[in-house]
Amino acid sequence: MDAADDLFTREDPIFANKELLEISHLPGEGRIVGRDDEISDLATAVNPAIFGQSPSNVLLYGKTGTGKSLCAKYVSKRLVSTAGEEGVNATFAYVDCAQDTTETQAVQTIADGVNDPDATGINVPDKGLSTSTYYKRLWRILDQRYDVVLIILDEIDKLDDDAILMQLSRAGEAGKITDCKLGVVGISNKIQYKDRMDERVKSSLCEREFVFPPYDANQLREIMQARADAFHDDVLEPSTIPRAAALAAREHGDARKAIDILRYAGEIAQANGEPTVREGFVTQARERAETDRFRELIRGSTPHSRYVLQALALLSLSSGRQDGFRTSRVYEIYENICRQEGSDSLSLRRVRDLLKEHAFLDIIEQSKHSGGSAEGSYTKHQLLEDPSVVKEVLTEDSTE
Repeated sequence: MDAADDLFTREDPIFANKELLEISHLPGEGRIVGRDDEISDLATAVNPAIFGQSPSNVLLYGKTGTGKSLCAKYVSKRLVSTAGEEGVNATFAYVDCAQDTTETQAVQTIADGVNDPDATGINVPDKGLSTSTYYKRLWRILDQRYDVVLIILDEIDKLDDDAILMQLSRAGEAGKITDCKLGVVGISNKIQYKDRMDERVKSSLCEREFVFPPYDANQLREIMQARADAFHDDVLEPSTIPRAAALAAREHGDARKAIDILRYAGEIAQANGEPTVREGFVTQARERAETDRFRELIRGSTPHSRYVLQALALLSLSSGRQDGFRTSRVYEIYENICRQEGSDSLSLRRVRDLLKEHAFLDIIEQSKHSGGSAEGSYTKHQLLEDPSVVKEVLTEDSTE
């Protein structure tokens, strides 16, 4: 019995409320740091909704971890509350387009999120219906239950196409809904995303656009300080948060990564049986955060997509060059990897497409060069991620 009693730790000596350091945690108003202007601008755009009128459609741009999703959810929650005080029945639906990439998946998630089957008598199953049927049920739910609905499409650039944007942005105009007003908040890490949009969607969706800049070191320090009560008193060394903020600001200005680093530093202290989260743990935590971030970036990618990245990582590690590698050289190493893996290689054209996809995700950077009349123009590809991290993660995945 004594051994069993010692199996689990009943009290966490490091963390008092670890939830505050989870990315999914939506902090209270006082914990949202450095985004007053962005919150105000977004609130102004959707403000007509509190009077039962159509909110502006909005696109939010900015690098990962700049507070776009956080602010969109916060403003939406405040909107629902304020509209209720004005006698307007409002709600919002959130779609993670990295998970729901198809039109059918996205519209099902929206319909299910805003539905109350006991009130509407409408069933929205996870699957089994046609896309058009999901839309018909969504329109009926909206008109039955709400005056205004705001739909947040996070990582909108991950959608397979613009079909759902066309449907949502023109639902009222097309007479699909008559009693409910609809607004869309699209969120993208890619400022060039709009260039890919259908012109008809662009004209109806892009009413307002806001760019979220990266956080600076002071803001990152405030963000982490606002969550310091995730730890027990006197657990954090005074220099730990400033060090984590400085590292994050210098490299990316990403609040998610900064919070990850702080959480991982606490877990390292916990695993080592240390009573304090020391500054020295921050460097170890940063390495773990980088590895986890890259793992998340390539989640769901195909084997050949990974072979292409592996080729770039091997080239980067072997040569140490900083200006990138030509497509032909990447393809040569990629073919070697395919042979080692016992897989038929894709065409050069398809590998070019995979490299473009990685560039769009900010995993690599592409640059155009001219070789003069003898060589013509060519493209170089350079990893933006640490090649040792890329190799480590891809090697892990290949052995699982």
